[in-house]
Amino acid sequence: MSKPVKVTAAIFSLFLTFTSPLSASTSIQDVEVGFSPGRTAKEIVLTAIEEAKTSIDIAAYSFTSKPIALALVDAQQRGVNVRVVADKKSNGGKYTAVTYLANHRVPVRLNDKYAIMHNKFMIVDGHSIETGSFNYTKSAAFRNAENVIYLRNRPDIAEKYTREFNRLWSEAMDTKPTY
Repeated sequence: MSKPVKVTAAIFSLFLTFTSPLSASTSIQDVEVGFSPGRTAKEIVLTAIEEAKTSIDIAAYSFTSKPIALALVDAQQRGVNVRVVADKKSNGGKYTAVTYLANHRVPVRLNDKYAIMHNKFMIVDGHSIETGSFNYTKSAAFRNAENVIYLRNRPDIAEKYTREFNRLWSEAMDTKPTY
């Protein structure tokens, strides 16, 4: 290797040494983890909804949480495109959060193609993902042992979840308002 190439390689190596830890420390804020029972899991879900600027797509097994439903309606009212696909058997009742959302003109579809549509994830603005075992229910927040992970600024991962959401959405049936 020639001397100029060695010097350039050494400078580049030095550059990586000083910038890599900085990048790692700033990206730590792009990952949040929460657990239930307690507030952290639900709070992370609500934070993800509040941070949305353009879109929220949610796949849910069970959805009965009033605070999460209210936050989604609020997001829609501030101009965020919200869509929800949920398991039909767990959300077919008259008084579910899914019904509340449909009555507030949030596009909702129910999926009955599987024994259970057991997904629990949210895609925010096409680049961030909230996922984990956390059902969007009061029991998940206060009675069950569940978890949430929120990955901000990961369009590579969000793209995979978006493909899956769109597949589930396309095979599901629209939910009509009940009012």
